Amino acid sequence: MMYPVQFLFRIAKAMAVAAIGLMALLVVIGNTTDYFTNYHFVEHVMKMDTIFPGSHLYYRHINNVFLFHAGYIVLIGTEAAMAFCCIKGSLLLFKNLRSAAALFHASKNWAVAGIIIGIMIWFLGFEVVGGEWFAMWQSSVWNGLGAAERIVSFLVMVLILLHFKEEDL
Repeated sequence: MMYPVQFLFRIAKAMAVAAIGLMALLVVIGNTTDYFTNYHFVEHVMKMDTIFPGSHLYYRHINNVFLFHAGYIVLIGTEAAMAFCCIKGSLLLFKNLRSAAALFHASKNWAVAGIIIGIMIWFLGFEVVGGEWFAMWQSSVWNGLGAAERIVSFLVMVLILLHFKEEDL
């Protein structure tokens, strides 16, 4: 049976949001079950102990264990909120695949919220705060900018996909 292209785009939207939700869930599971692996990443970025020797940006470093844990726990909580929103959003999208365009469009709210949270995590958190404020770009060891750019790119592409106008089937 052939489906109209509008239906296939609805499936693509729901699947893309579900994939983002799954990724965020796996990140949360990884960060909680293997807490200290990525905790050390946060610690070294905030300590700025692997940036260029003599960098004039070193004055921004933080060397406080409480702040390392607090920052990491806030990060995990934000990732969990993203996972929840994207999973709930994808379920609503799948539930309304065959609904009227207005109803399918209205079911995007949770997905959009989750994606915006993800952009805040990986663009604001990693690229702006980690990359620029803590000069993560100077580190060859503790540098997550490449991964953050890939994630942000996909999030923005899916956000654009979700923005496309819905048509009745």
